[in-house]
Amino acid sequence: MIIDTSALSVLVIISLIIGIGGVAVGVYATVRLAHLHRSYALLEASEGRENFVDVVARTIEEFHALRDEVGDLDLSLAQTRRELSQALRHVSVVRYDAFGDLGGRFSFSAAMLDDSGDGLVLTSIHGRSETRTYLKGLSGGIADIELSPEENEALKLARRSGS
Repeated sequence: MIIDTSALSVLVIISLIIGIGGVAVGVYATVRLAHLHRSYALLEASEGRENFVDVVARTIEEFHALRDEVGDLDLSLAQTRRELSQALRHVSVVRYDAFGDLGGRFSFSAAMLDDSGDGLVLTSIHGRSETRTYLKGLSGGIADIELSPEENEALKLARRSGS
């Protein structure tokens, strides 16, 4: 039996290359496995502590609860804004001396409006022997009874107080 040394040399070189490649793949797999073990150790729970997955799950639940609460607050805020628009929050008072002889500005007209101009004008006329009070309704900023100049002034000032 004759052995061809050149063929044997080629087989040895091929075997050596395959062996070195196998060792390289083994070293790479070992390094990668060590990295995966370190990463997995971060996810594992220590004694008495939550693991990463538990923390993420709890955080997601808290986020959903918080999102629901923000939605509820948004609805509540919208309702509050609707109610506030109907509140008599535009207010003005004009004081004056109705008769010119009392020496003081004891008479007044007060206008109270909501955002749409609905409300009232309250007027108190003070005289020497008596005081009279009048109430006039407003709808859309228009009075149901004609307004005096002082009442018109109070209404004009009340409209400006909201802007």
